[in-house]
Amino acid sequence: MSSPATDALQTALAQVIDPELRRNVVELGMVDAVDVDGRHVHVTIRLTVPGCPLKSNIEAQVQMHVGAVPGVDGVSVGFTHMDEQQRAALRSQLRGGRSESERTIAVEERTRVIAIASGKGGVGKSSLTVNLALALRARGLEVGVVDADIYGYSIPGMLGIQQRPVVVDKMIVPPVAHDLKVMSIGFFLDDGGSVVWRGPMLHRALEQFLSDVYWGPLDYLLIDMPPGTGDVGLSLGQLLPRSEAVLVTTPQLAAQRVASRAAQMVEKLGQPLIGVIENMSSLACPCCGEATYPFGRGGGAALAEQLGVPLLGEVPLEDTLRQGSDSGAPIFSTDPDAASARAIAAIAQRIAATGPAPAGPVHISSPLAVVKG
Repeated sequence: MSSPATDALQTALAQVIDPELRRNVVELGMVDAVDVDGRHVHVTIRLTVPGCPLKSNIEAQVQMHVGAVPGVDGVSVGFTHMDEQQRAALRSQLRGGRSESERTIAVEERTRVIAIASGKGGVGKSSLTVNLALALRARGLEVGVVDADIYGYSIPGMLGIQQRPVVVDKMIVPPVAHDLKVMSIGFFLDDGGSVVWRGPMLHRALEQFLSDVYWGPLDYLLIDMPPGTGDVGLSLGQLLPRSEAVLVTTPQLAAQRVASRAAQMVEKLGQPLIGVIENMSSLACPCCGEATYPFGRGGGAALAEQLGVPLLGEVPLEDTLRQGSDSGAPIFSTDPDAASARAIAAIAQRIAATGPAPAGPVHISSPLAVVKG
């Protein structure tokens, strides 16, 4: 019987996708050699760096796709790695001609960059960001997440990410978890490490997150912003010239007040405000299932009205939402039918159904209303 055709082997290898770069290994120049001995095929893959943590994923894909080619009875896979010249060529290819000196976010024009902001901590902004990203991904969209909460980074733990980013000739390739590309300061610190940077060091770290990371084709990039209106938020606003913003609040009056100050910063940075999300809006009684309102009612709606933007949704407080964030198994992945997951899916639908918000000032027309108890 005849040996497998060379063209068929190349077509099969073009179906092998690098799990982090999200492009096929032929296009990326990762196929070092294809040796055919009768009906046995040996493929040598050129990894971007030695000891790539996801090489087993690539090996399994090669076995599956090449093994399905007519005339192939056996497949073996070997590995080598790129030299400096090959990595430099790959980086140039991935940058697509973008200037090395360009210090803004390295995403395509079609990518919607959305800053998820809050006036204060403790409103569930990070867990909301993670699950909103998953809800957008469930709609078939390519999504990335930047954990820009430098002092309170938590996204890697919420997504259960263990590996660190790969660096290809000074270009950072973000880890992928739950089909999301993720970047966080937490990847560069030892377990439990704290950030003691100030001023220029922080700004440079944020620059790297935005300009030195290869994001690839994205529909959405969500930025988990630090709470409040400090230097980090201002630096991010300067580095994200095309970004929009979403404000997260809880129903209580104190959260509304500080969220309005965050809205003022959004206005000064020229970011269009898409709308408001009210988190922890209600809690189902464990005995009867009736909704209770431990933080009051109507705060998100009142804030949205006074900012002149839509209320995108109200997300109930559920213990499973908290448990998923703590365990690295987000609720949208583990229980998409949960009440909070359904509410987040509806918010993702509303955001996706609208185009980028037009730039314009945010006006706070009246003092914040008192929330109902």
